Amino acid sequence: MSRFYYKNNIAEFLVEETSTVLGKLVQEHEFALEDQQKNSWVAQIELLKVWLKNTACEIVFEYSIPRMGKRIDCVIISGATVFSVEFKVGAKSYESHAITQVMDYALDLKNFHEQSHKVNIVPILICTHAPDQTPFLELYPDGIAKTLLTNGQSLANIIFLAESQFAGLKIVADDWLSSVYKPTPTIIEAAQALYRGHSVEEISRSDSGAINLSKTAKVISEIISDSKINGRKSICFLTGVPGAGKTLAGLNLANSWHNEDESEHAVFLSGNGPLVDVLREALARNEVETARDNGEKKKKSSTISKAKAFIQNIHHFRDDALETTKAPIDRVVIFDEAQRAWTLKKTASFMKVKKGKSEFNQSEPEFLIGVMDRHDKWATIVCLIGGGQEINTGEAGLHEWFSALKRSFRNWNIHISSKLTDVEYTHGTALYGECDIARVHIHDDLHLSVSVRSFRSEKVAAFVKSVLDCDSEKAKVLYLEVQNAYPIVITRNISCAKSWLRSKARGSERYGLLASSGAIRLKPFGINVKNSIDPINWFLNDDKDIRSSYFLEDVATEFDVQGLELDWTCVAWDADFRHDGTEWLRRSFRGTKWQAVNDEDAKRYLKNAYRVLLTRARQGMVIFVPTGSIEDETRLHHFYDETFNYLRTLGITEIHEI
Repeated sequence: MSRFYYKNNIAEFLVEETSTVLGKLVQEHEFALEDQQKNSWVAQIELLKVWLKNTACEIVFEYSIPRMGKRIDCVIISGATVFSVEFKVGAKSYESHAITQVMDYALDLKNFHEQSHKVNIVPILICTHAPDQTPFLELYPDGIAKTLLTNGQSLANIIFLAESQFAGLKIVADDWLSSVYKPTPTIIEAAQALYRGHSVEEISRSDSGAINLSKTAKVISEIISDSKINGRKSICFLTGVPGAGKTLAGLNLANSWHNEDESEHAVFLSGNGPLVDVLREALARNEVETARDNGEKKKKSSTISKAKAFIQNIHHFRDDALETTKAPIDRVVIFDEAQRAWTLKKTASFMKVKKGKSEFNQSEPEFLIGVMDRHDKWATIVCLIGGGQEINTGEAGLHEWFSALKRSFRNWNIHISSKLTDVEYTHGTALYGECDIARVHIHDDLHLSVSVRSFRSEKVAAFVKSVLDCDSEKAKVLYLEVQNAYPIVITRNISCAKSWLRSKARGSERYGLLASSGAIRLKPFGINVKNSIDPINWFLNDDKDIRSSYFLEDVATEFDVQGLELDWTCVAWDADFRHDGTEWLRRSFRGTKWQAVNDEDAKRYLKNAYRVLLTRARQGMVIFVPTGSIEDETRLHHFYDETFNYLRTLGITEIHEI
């Protein structure tokens, strides 16, 4: 895919025939071309020839933003400034969605385009029939200007104004255009981009300091190919820290092998209901929108059906396998969050109560491996494993997968990384014994060690781990390392926390309110975790919809957000996970009071719940810890004060007002 459709210096552009420029744009366009698009291009070309005749700049049409599946209408490079221009030919007013769109382009360039990190970027919205506005350049701290609105008449003045205000080295257009692009899309953006046909290399970082999904994809593809050629059955365990790209790797694999032919069919499976629902809906909406942009019509109902074939709920896959003893069509299955598969006890209880199968005696991992073992020659299972991510009763963790392999499937080859010995995966006990070593194969590319969700700092996951492990000295050091790029602040005022979120987000950057499912006593602050959200509305709808995360009225819990992410979050901290000055205490609210949590599994789930909540933000977070009340025995001051004091001793900045 070409990074742009047309590029020239302004002198040559001015003398080039409009039809010639149009021809070059048409030649690069990948889709069926509607008259509306052609007419829009002609209008843009002719207007820019008038507006820019006295400038000295470089002009680029249709610059690609793969992460978003969009193209910037026009990029103008002049002096030390990049101008990102969005055209609305014929528009009589400056609509908010268009203002958001052009800011999103500027943010993408600033965050992910290497040559744009240190230059000033000016987003401009041109609505050709709207009243012109007097240009005023005001920069955010990162060098992005607040969006300028014009009907085009003042475009040259904006360029001259920037040249006079912004010092710096002159940008070399060819260098800028050939710059490395290192996007870190959200999982929703990544799924959409892969579904549209982009490669994982186009939408993910591949620098030495970050994940290399290409290597991970390569080693898993080699395992699949070897299994097919030699008639083997193989299981891979892909591990990684929160936000490292495990789900993206799985989606990429499913997309790469999906429908190649019936003998190599692959499917992405997840037991995470909110993740499945949100991704399917996002894919369907995006396909309808893309079709509309290309002059086609598609019904969302048909696109949803297509998305369901790509991303399936693991429990539906399981239930289908209960109805037959035949092998499934899928030779390759990717199990997302495989550590959350059910124990024997939970699976047997479910089968007895919900399915009427009182004699069922397999854990979910054992049953799922058994389903793929029905294939007569080869099959491959890829398990995506997050360390410390089990958050609910009955989730088996990694041990049950290995127990099932030892117990019932000794013909399966096992592929892991050397990191699988870490305590967050093993809980301190060995996963396999000496007798299994011959069939265990080590590939270090099966571990993703760097979080790229928080693309501004790769050490956020490590900081959160040290906080939860009460390793305060390490946490202090890590906080100093992440704070400048990835702001983390704390407050005891919920209104202040919400204002902070709103002040940080630009364009369509998404923010939201998070709390643990056990945070029952945050209700006096309008945070009701018992009020279920619709994840589709919360994660996908815009800031005009009261059901969306933007309104900060509905709170999402660890069950809603695991596997998903936002740009900015407020984590509301209740007394269910409280610090006593030395260690974390776990409490569960029962009836009218807090009760101690003594079960070791339940303790781990609660710690992991906060791990999930504290690693959802891509760009920064505010932590809200209430002050408590002497009039309410369920919210006494000391339930919260020690937690607040502990977090403050780590160096986390306190905010009082915005």
